[in-house]
Parts: sequence; C-alpha cells; structure tokens
Amino acid sequence: MTRGTLSVLAVPSAMCPHIEWAMDAVVARRTAATWTPQPVAPGMVRTELVWEGAPGSGSLLASSLRGWPHIRFEVTEEASPGTDPGRWSHTPELGIFHATTDVHGNIMVSEDRIRFAFERGAGDPAVMHHELSLALGEAWDEELEPFRQATAEVSNVRWLNRAL
Repeated sequence: MTRGTLSVLAVPSAMCPHIEWAMDAVVARRTAATWTPQPVAPGMVRTELVWEGAPGSGSLLASSLRGWPHIRFEVTEEASPGTDPGRWSHTPELGIFHATTDVHGNIMVSEDRIRFAFERGAGDPAVMHHELSLALGEAWDEELEPFRQATAEVSNVRWLNRAL
C-alpha cells in the first residue's frame, strides 16, 4: 500500500460529489472531504484529501479527473517498493502534467529528457530553456500557485518559516 494527497484547488461545487465518487472508486481509504470556498475563483470550492491505496493509485486518480472541465487539482503519491513517488498537476487550459519526485517533492528530470532538451536546443539556449521549463512543469506551477497560496492562507497548518 501507499499514501498520497488529492488537492482539488478549484472546482464548481456541483462537481464535488462526482470527485468524491471518483476517489472512492480508485483508493482504498481516504479522509472525508470538507469543501471550502476558493477565494481566487469566486463560485469555486477546494479541498485536500489524504488517501491510501495500491501503488499506482495516484496515476489512476489523476486520470479519472483529468477529463473533467473547470477543475484544477494536484495528486501526489508517496514511494512504495518498486514505485517512485510522483506528482500530477492539472489545469483546464494546460491539461495534465506528471513528474517523478524525490522524497522532498522535488521534480526529478530523467537523463533522456535532459538529452532531448540538449538535442532540441542544438546550441540555442532559448530552446533548451523552453524544453527544461516543460520538463519541470513550470507553466502548471505558475497557473496553480495563486490557488495554492489562497489555500495556504486559510489552512490550519502552521508553516515553519525559520529554524533557530
């Protein structure tokens, strides 16, 4: 078994039961959803759910949600024996982005992807920069960050800003 999170950053409230049904169909155990308004997108709501399921459940969950209109979400899956951790990000405009991550959530770019960026760039730094930006999912991060920040502002989680 493995664990992960589903962060629905913005979705119309009418879709909430459908998201919960999709999650129930994929994962073995999860927490109950508490939907709150998303201040960045009036009329939209958000939630964060912790789930537990078989390795690969993160991919199945992201795939089950990706085709729905007007939803912004992120799914994470922790490492399990034989499976790397991962993150899936989705926006209506960009579609889905997947990356393998390390234990701290940093995106791991494969050797083949870096070689592709070199070859595609063929000495042009702007092209290489563009390819590496795609590999890191920067466009998804830029679009989702305001939704993440709005969620963090009202979260009950206290973030450690400085260690003494």
